[in-house]
Amino acid sequence: MEPRDYIVEMIDGDYAHLKDLASGEELLIARALLPEEADEGVKLHYEMLTYTVIG
Repeated sequence: MEPRDYIVEMIDGDYAHLKDLASGEELLIARALLPEEADEGVKLHYEMLTYTVIG
C-alpha cells in the first residue's frame, strides 16, 4: 500500500474514524495501531504499516 495522509475525524472507544485527505474515503481502525498522541483533528501519515503524527 502506498503512503497516505489521514485526519482523525472521531474517536469512538477503541476505534478511530479516519478520513483520507486525498480521496475523502473513510476508514475505521483500532486505536491500538495509532500513536498515543493521536486525537480528534490530528493528521496522520501512513507508510510501511506505521502511522505517525504530522500535525
